[in-house]
Amino acid sequence: MARLRRLGGPRRHVTHGALHHVELWVPDLTRAVDSFGWLLEALGYTVHQDWSGGRSWRLGPTYLVVEQSPALAADRHERCRPGLNHLAFHVEDATAVDKLTADAALHGWQLMFPERHPYAGGEEHYAAYLENDDGFEVELVAAQTHGGAG
Repeated sequence: MARLRRLGGPRRHVTHGALHHVELWVPDLTRAVDSFGWLLEALGYTVHQDWSGGRSWRLGPTYLVVEQSPALAADRHERCRPGLNHLAFHVEDATAVDKLTADAALHGWQLMFPERHPYAGGEEHYAAYLENDDGFEVELVAAQTHGGAG
C-alpha cells in the first residue's frame, strides 16, 4: 500500500452538504500535476496529500485529487461522454481571469472557444474555458467584470 503524506493545516468548519472532494483519474500524473497544480495553486489551493500515484490540493475544507490509477480504462478524458464535463472555479475578477488565461498555455492548457472569449457563456458571464492535454476542461468565472457586463 502506498504511503500517504498529509500536508497543510488543520481541518476547518464544514457546512452540511458542502463538497468534500473531487477525485480525477488521469492518464499521466506528471502532466496532471503540472497543469492542475499550477492552476490550483494560482487559485489559492495548497498541496494537501502527495503519494507515488497521486496528489491533492486543498482550499478550505474541500480538496481536489489527481490520481494515476492502474485501473484506468482509457488514456484520455472525454468531457462529452457521461460523467464529468468540467470543473468551474470562482475567480476574483475579470483581471484575474485574463491573467490566468494568458499564463495557462505555459502550463498545458488551451483556450476553448477563442472566437467568443471571454463571453462564451453569454454576455453577462465573463469567464475562460480551458482544456488541458488530457481533455479535462475548467471554467474560470469572474466574480466581478470590468466594463458594464455583469
